[in-house]
Amino acid sequence: MQVLFQRPKALTDAPFHYCPGCTHGIIHRLIAEVIDELGVQGDTIGVAPVGCAVFAYNYFNCDMQEAAHGRAPAVATGIKRAHPENIVFTYQGDGDLAAIGTAETVHAAARSENITVIFVNNAIYGMTGGQMAPTSLVGQVTQTSPYGRKVEMQGYPVKVAEMLSTLEGSAFIKRCSVDSIKNINDTRASIKKAFQCQIDKKGFSLIEVLSTCPTNWGLSPVEALEWLRGNMMPHYPLGTYKDITGGDKK
Repeated sequence: MQVLFQRPKALTDAPFHYCPGCTHGIIHRLIAEVIDELGVQGDTIGVAPVGCAVFAYNYFNCDMQEAAHGRAPAVATGIKRAHPENIVFTYQGDGDLAAIGTAETVHAAARSENITVIFVNNAIYGMTGGQMAPTSLVGQVTQTSPYGRKVEMQGYPVKVAEMLSTLEGSAFIKRCSVDSIKNINDTRASIKKAFQCQIDKKGFSLIEVLSTCPTNWGLSPVEALEWLRGNMMPHYPLGTYKDITGGDKK
């Protein structure tokens, strides 16, 4: 019997621990498919810090390194400089990357470190109970903004892709989503391009992926996808924000 669909070799058979409707699992699979397709499983090193994906080392069938909260780009920088022949990627959430890890991310991009960052943006702190994140939307209700995020109190959401695209050292910056088959396919192609950017020694690349958090948003999985489309996408437009390699543009 012909096999039409199977688990990527770059994923282990460990069951995911993520909440029902969470899209981390989809993103994990896309990364694993890209690793398989590029044939770099034996040369890939992933870095996961604290957050919902803290146990990523259980799921990716490649070398993995755990980093302190927010420090994944710094750890990845050290690994890549020590082993420049390896493919090094980080997998980070918005609370990790855009809050405690902002400096590491910005300066890794400014230095044009030849690493790939997968940035999962669900506009909330997922692992620790649903507090407001730097990417939480104005008016968004969270555990620490029960009346909605207010500009005069907490400022504006941080637009990571737009910010990093202004740095001379960044090579490929794109925002994607996994809310539909079309966008999932685009995200997969974008992750592959980011990895290829590193293989070609072009410099720092980041793929921001809009994701859902049904548990902390207090919505069903279907409602969460609708909320993402109706609220996150207008504020965080999908598209390519920088690409020195050529190809698709925003």
